[in-house]
Amino acid sequence: MPARARSRPSPLRRRLRHHLVGLALALAAGARAAVPDAPPAADAPAPAGTPSTPSPAPSHLPDCSRPLTLGLHEHGLLYASQTGEGIDKDVADEMSRRSGCRLTLTMLPRARIWQLIESGALDFTLSGITNAQRERFAAFAWYVSNKYYLLARRDAGVHSVAEFRARHGLRVGLIRSFRYGDQANAFVDALESEDRVSYAGSLDPLYTILLDDGIQAMIIEPFDFPVIAGAQLKAQTTILDFGDPPVPHGLVMSRKSLAPAQQQAWRDVIQSMRNDGTMRRIFEKYFPLDLARQMTQF
Repeated sequence: MPARARSRPSPLRRRLRHHLVGLALALAAGARAAVPDAPPAADAPAPAGTPSTPSPAPSHLPDCSRPLTLGLHEHGLLYASQTGEGIDKDVADEMSRRSGCRLTLTMLPRARIWQLIESGALDFTLSGITNAQRERFAAFAWYVSNKYYLLARRDAGVHSVAEFRARHGLRVGLIRSFRYGDQANAFVDALESEDRVSYAGSLDPLYTILLDDGIQAMIIEPFDFPVIAGAQLKAQTTILDFGDPPVPHGLVMSRKSLAPAQQQAWRDVIQSMRNDGTMRRIFEKYFPLDLARQMTQF
């Protein structure tokens, strides 16, 4: 069973948190100027109260009679292979601790993860969103909700997503197999039909291509804010809002490898993590408190 995430933040998490606190303070002061500061999260009601003691474990625990597999993908605050840290790793560790099941974690490209979930060769992944196609082969347990944004080069001279879409010489960079909110998906599909999309397996190559002007925009979310707070990206880019509401993300379960009763047992595990504040506390390691609460209380 994987070791439980350490309660004491690592130097990496302290640096990332420092960046995010700075972003939040700039937003609070109305500093939206010529820097790609993190857009405000959607309003969400504050929780009525945080339990002082953990809630009981789920009444129907998952079947741990075989090793279970979970795919991680490299993506900003979600997971960094260089350090072995991230939100998804912490969530996976808590799932293992709480259920008593052994989870074998493997880092894979996101497109490959979805293929393996569909075939039943992989049991789980994390921080996934749904659509009609995925509903046919995957089940979900939601625990966080956030928005997507377009990170555009300043010298592209656009001030809205619609303006970018209308400029046929501009290209966008995407990670293969990623989907977003409705308006963001419509934007991506339109540019793809015009052969204006460049694909990569992760975000890092896209940042490099963006700075080299090989693409003029890419799609980001709050998990990527620490990177875009870096001096070079901050000076050369701006954030544009698609206008989509926050999109639920969560545990993705293979319908082929997990029976409906087991899917519900894992939903209960995730819900117990939400109920007793554990999920919120995981996000508080990486985000300012208000943003962590808004992302996990929906």
